[in-house]
Amino acid sequence: MEFKDFKELAKVRESCRDYDADREVEIEKIEACLETMKLAPSACNAQPYYYYIVHGDDAKNISKYFQLGKMNSFAKDISAFAIVTEENYNLSAKIGSSVKNQDYKSIDIGISAAYFTAEATSLGLSTCIMGWFDEEKLQKFLKTKSRIRLVIAIGYAKTDDLREKKRKTSDALYKIISEEL
Repeated sequence: MEFKDFKELAKVRESCRDYDADREVEIEKIEACLETMKLAPSACNAQPYYYYIVHGDDAKNISKYFQLGKMNSFAKDISAFAIVTEENYNLSAKIGSSVKNQDYKSIDIGISAAYFTAEATSLGLSTCIMGWFDEEKLQKFLKTKSRIRLVIAIGYAKTDDLREKKRKTSDALYKIISEEL
């Protein structure tokens, strides 16, 4: 089965920092993002993460935990957050991570967030993956001791204007090694 739409989706997915504070995200759309996130591959299918969804007034109440100085000032306009915690591996992923000295948990969390945000974009939502937040206050709010690895802001952009994507050159990012070339 071949899909030709992913590149177009990738072109329009961006980290939004200007949200419509008056437009609340429908819970059904968030649930669709979660269902798509569940399809993300992970090492040994361990899925070493947990998603907490904070929606509506609760999202407005915790937005201050993301606004540290001038960082993430847009968080005040967010109507939903997905807070992603790091959870335990299954045994085979734990052994593989140790043997190969690889942090598969971080990789798996990143892949799941990519699936979540791609689905959000396909549904007309805007997102921003944030790593700057008050982890201790969020853990207390969520009643968890698990490490919070990232937070995804979810909402509707104020405008449909896209910023120009500035990316490194191909030479700076990859090299194809093949006898055929």
